[in-house]
Amino acid sequence: MQKSIQIKTEDSFTLAGTQYWGETGSPGVLLLHMLPETKESWDAFAKKLQAEGFGVLAIDFRGHGESSEGPDGYRSFSEEETKQSIQDARAGFLFLQKEGCNPLFVIGASIGGNIALQLLGEIGGVRGGVVMSAGLNYSGVETLPAARHIREHQSVYFIAAKEDIRRNGISASVMAQELYEAVSCKEKKIDIFAGTEHGIHMFRAYPELEGSIVAWLKRHV
Repeated sequence: MQKSIQIKTEDSFTLAGTQYWGETGSPGVLLLHMLPETKESWDAFAKKLQAEGFGVLAIDFRGHGESSEGPDGYRSFSEEETKQSIQDARAGFLFLQKEGCNPLFVIGASIGGNIALQLLGEIGGVRGGVVMSAGLNYSGVETLPAARHIREHQSVYFIAAKEDIRRNGISASVMAQELYEAVSCKEKKIDIFAGTEHGIHMFRAYPELEGSIVAWLKRHV
């Protein structure tokens, strides 16, 4: 089953989401998109997760897609406004929690990966996360402080491409390695691929990646 939903954030933004539902009590996954994408960019992978027994929610961040100030209001956001996107992830987490999903995971790509890492560092009830092509600081959304707050019982899987050079001149793989080393939980993993692909575009370049993520999630349910 798949349906469109709306959820409210604590600061009164309305977020559009797509819910891919499994059985009551199934493990839940929150999907956080990269820029300039929307929730639809996760559709194929979300359906794969659903087929594997997960309840899934993909949201449009504020200023994107069908959410408040979308589809392109994010282009004029200040750093402070962009940083508030963590509230969107919190709202998505609470929605999955209220729907009875357990345990809960988060997967994010690019800035979505930054925010996924922040959510992990903030909420101990998030069992684990997959962080794809995250940076150290994306428009004020910093990740090293969050990485250092991840708890021992949580788990995290970093993924990046070696030749994915970002605007700061640093490879996404170098930043992924730095974040990996900053995390103190025992259950952590990192995969570095050859190539230049960024975020969800790695799915197209590395067909085995979807299966690797699903297998990782199942090991940590």
